[in-house]
Amino acid sequence: MGSLLQSRQYLLILLCFFVFLWESRTAESRTLYYKWEVKSELKSPDCFKKLTLTINGRSPGPTIYAHQGDTVIVELKNSFVTENVAIHWHGIRQIGTPWSDGTEGVTQCPVLPGETFKYQFVVDRPGTYLYHAHYGMQREDGLYGSIVVWLPEGQTEPFAYDHDRNLILTDWYHKSSHEHSAGLAAAGSAFTWVGEPDSLLIQGRGRFNCSLLGASATCNSSSPDCVLYPITVVPGRTYRLRVSSLTSLSALSFQIEGHTMTVVEADGHYVEPFQVSNLFIYSGETYSVLIKADQNPSRNYWITTNVVSRNSTTPLGLAIFNYYPNHQRKFPPTTPPAGPAWNAVAPRLAQSHAIKARQGFIHPPPKAADKVIVLLNTQNTVNGRRRWSLNNVSFNMPHTPYLIALKNNLLHTFSQAKPPTGYDFKNYNIFVPPPNPEATVSDAIYRLDFNSTVDIILQNANMMALNTSETHPWHLHGHDFWVLGYGEGKFDMFKDPSKYNLVNPIMKNTVPLHPFGWTALRFVADNPGVWAFHCHIDAHFFMGMGVVFEEGIEKVQKLPTSIMGCGESKRFIRP
Repeated sequence: MGSLLQSRQYLLILLCFFVFLWESRTAESRTLYYKWEVKSELKSPDCFKKLTLTINGRSPGPTIYAHQGDTVIVELKNSFVTENVAIHWHGIRQIGTPWSDGTEGVTQCPVLPGETFKYQFVVDRPGTYLYHAHYGMQREDGLYGSIVVWLPEGQTEPFAYDHDRNLILTDWYHKSSHEHSAGLAAAGSAFTWVGEPDSLLIQGRGRFNCSLLGASATCNSSSPDCVLYPITVVPGRTYRLRVSSLTSLSALSFQIEGHTMTVVEADGHYVEPFQVSNLFIYSGETYSVLIKADQNPSRNYWITTNVVSRNSTTPLGLAIFNYYPNHQRKFPPTTPPAGPAWNAVAPRLAQSHAIKARQGFIHPPPKAADKVIVLLNTQNTVNGRRRWSLNNVSFNMPHTPYLIALKNNLLHTFSQAKPPTGYDFKNYNIFVPPPNPEATVSDAIYRLDFNSTVDIILQNANMMALNTSETHPWHLHGHDFWVLGYGEGKFDMFKDPSKYNLVNPIMKNTVPLHPFGWTALRFVADNPGVWAFHCHIDAHFFMGMGVVFEEGIEKVQKLPTSIMGCGESKRFIRP
């Protein structure tokens, strides 16, 4: 009897040991390999046929799914005939791998046609992230996708849900990004603004009214490419919906007919939950919302997006919130909800103020900054060309990427002037067009002390036309920042800092600058490398609305030669 008991105890110990080994194995970080090929292909995402930039034949491209701590390796083959390419991993901080940030002109040379480039990086935080082209204005032609990073196995989120879904919101033009960039770069009367998008897409699908074009072979409303995207739900269950925006121009409102949403995550950080009937979302932002399928299950419901902050002619974006077992293509019996008015600023500001870090997951910011940089956002001209400027300086990329130039002491390849850290606060009137519309162009960068705390004050102002000020979503590469506050009117450097939220500010990588207002950010310059900070509207960055920060360049390891080959970095490539 004693021997049998001992045998059972031994088997139990052995079983526990194997369970421990299995759990340890599954909790280990993994290496995930992806092989991607980018091409130009004719697609009809809104029923209108145009050349679309695809990854493995798809737009949006494949979603990357990973666990926190995993290493992601993407082998990217450029099969474009004449175009270069680079892909940015939006929201991934690239700690220890700044050369994989994917920003052409800043961290790498572009990938040439016919060549293959390997991106390798660690996804160090759970959350919802993105990837997209960062060469020229290619993003607006369809080269983008999602990154979903889960917690390590065995860990749980601070909120409960039954299923996880993912949506990317975009706007869509029938003209190509080449046509747009040529118009934006033209001088004088030849300058052509990109105009309002032709459609809004939800997960790469939308509906353009083909009848507006008459009999046209390029627009087919029965194309399978433009069947409205369905999200199928089971009545009574709760869904985590990851909602991201990669619009090239538009700020959006997102809503699901008859359903409220609880915001729980923003840019990979947990949010103190709050409910909304619609979600305002700006290009480069990601959110997670919880939705319960608690409405009449005998029908489907509309998902819609609409443009805000611009008096746009773009029709609603449409998708189907499909209650099982209704057919996925069964249209709801109602008119799609139009969403809030485009010029209602107060609710957009209210949502910005409502986003706070969740209790139990607060990362307190440093109490004070070592350096303050105020960036006045203005529209200007430079030598007859329309530009966007910061403190009257419009940004241009150098021919040799900054990371390569700084690491190899090629300082003559870009300006060594110190960019301005402010403007004439006392006398500049942000409510009228610039008194001196002529700006200068520079490729100078901000050199930050490593581990210093930096405050950025984004100040919006009137554009060239009277009584106009646009929303600008600003994105920082290589970092998350604390959002200290928003305000209306001109930032007061003596009074407004006392209003900063230093108790539970949310951390983000993308944030809106509202019309005629200001946004205050704080970050620690603790990630060795060179990082872009720019407006995430494609046309605005193309026209000079950005800056670059360098920090701890001496701590960056030896650069891979694969990122070289353009400008003066050609000398480092051995045949």
